[in-house]
Amino acid sequence: MPMPDAGAVQRERARRRFGARTLLAFTAVLILAVPFSLLVVLVTAKSDPVLRLDHYTADSLHGFAVDHSSFTAAMKMISRLGSSTGWWIVLTPVFFWLAWRRLPRLAAFLAVTALGSSLLNTLVKTLVDRARPHLLDPVAAAAGKSFPSGHTQSATVGCGILLLIFFPVVARRARAWLFVAAAAIVVLIGFSRIALGVHYLSDVIGGVVIGVAWLLAMTAAFSAWRRDERKPPVHPTEGLEPEQRDRLTP
Repeated sequence: MPMPDAGAVQRERARRRFGARTLLAFTAVLILAVPFSLLVVLVTAKSDPVLRLDHYTADSLHGFAVDHSSFTAAMKMISRLGSSTGWWIVLTPVFFWLAWRRLPRLAAFLAVTALGSSLLNTLVKTLVDRARPHLLDPVAAAAGKSFPSGHTQSATVGCGILLLIFFPVVARRARAWLFVAAAAIVVLIGFSRIALGVHYLSDVIGGVVIGVAWLLAMTAAFSAWRRDERKPPVHPTEGLEPEQRDRLTP
């Protein structure tokens, strides 16, 4: 019986890997495109239910903020801490620490996911071109367009990056609590942006949905990268690279 040609076998393996990567990339694009499209349609079409809810929450929280200066001060502090600059201050040292610990895949994931999210937010803001809320006696001001909330998207992506990278060194029973804490951070930052009158509720929801979709897309791409290296695919609850637990431990 003739032996299979080694070159043909390698080409077949390469074809299969390419097919798997293509399928995962296509899935990632769909994950990102579907919620994005739905949100943009609702916002740009100025759907009555969306507009009513947006204006009701904006007016209610604005009225409370005007009457309670301590509440407004707290919201401003949370908003400053949750800004894109604040997240870069957090993520940049993590990037260099990962590089120092010889974890280039995780460092690359952090850089590409964070930078890509920032660029995506700018692109969506430009395409949707939604004005920020206009309120009498505003308690805060912000430049740029309104949809989606950059603060909320940055918090969603920033928390997600940290969880995916460091889950392998977190006890299983504590992972759910960390996820709850991350969700609370995102909600609090998004709430602060609405309370300060610089975003609508739908802007904040848009930031969360697009941030989650981007994280899923980048995780799928990272999983394809691992499979190309003949490693198991990513299971988000186990972290991106559970086999690097020792190097991830400070």
